[in-house]
Amino acid sequence: MFRLGAQALSDAELLAILLGTGNSRETALDVAKRLMHWGENHCGPGLGFLEESSKQELMSLSGIGTAKTARLKACAEIHKRLLKANEYRTPRVTIRCGRDVYDLLRGDMEQLDREQVWIITLNVRNQLIHRERISVGSLDTSIVHPREIFKSCIKKSAAAVILAHNHPSGEAAPSDDDIRMTKRIIEAGKIVGITVLDHVIIGRGQYISMRESLTGWFTW
Repeated sequence: MFRLGAQALSDAELLAILLGTGNSRETALDVAKRLMHWGENHCGPGLGFLEESSKQELMSLSGIGTAKTARLKACAEIHKRLLKANEYRTPRVTIRCGRDVYDLLRGDMEQLDREQVWIITLNVRNQLIHRERISVGSLDTSIVHPREIFKSCIKKSAAAVILAHNHPSGEAAPSDDDIRMTKRIIEAGKIVGITVLDHVIIGRGQYISMRESLTGWFTW
C-alpha cells in the first residue's frame, strides 16, 4: 500500500499507518486525508493538530473512534518527549542578530512562491527553543494574528520571540503593512510579557532585520 521507507511517506500516509483501518466507505488513507484537511482548517498546515486538538474533537470526526484517537494522541506525546530528550543532547543555538535568523531559516523560506510567517521562540538566554511556520498566505500577502504567535510562545514557555517572513518577489525591504503588523505584535507582546526581539524579512539572497534597520522599536 505504501512506499518503503518512513521518510518517503507523506503526512497522510503516516497517519493512515497509525489509524490502521478505515471504515465501511473509506480506506485508512482516505480517512487520514480527511483528517489532515480538518486539521489544516482548525490548526494550520502540518501535523500540529495532533497536539492542539482535544480527544473530543478528534472523536467527533467520522471514522475516528476511541482507539484511533488514543493512538494519535500517543504519537503526539511521543513527539513531545523526543523533543524534550533532544534538548539535553543537542547544544542550543543562540540567536544574536538578524544574520543568525537568516542563516537558520533561509533554507526553508528563500525560494517560496507564497508568503509564509515563521516564528523563532527563545529562552531568557536567547537560545533557540523552537521554530515554526504559523501562516501561509497568497502569492503576495500573508495574514497573521498576534494570538497565533503568542499561543505558540506560551505553549513553549518562551521568554522572547522573533518573527520572520519571506517576500516572494525576492526583495527584502519592509512594506508599510509589514511595519504596521510588526508594531501591533510588539504591543501585544508587551501585554502578555513576551518580548518581540526582531522581525526579519527574507528575500532571495538577502534579508533585512527590522531591529537593526529601525531604531527605537526593539530591545535585545
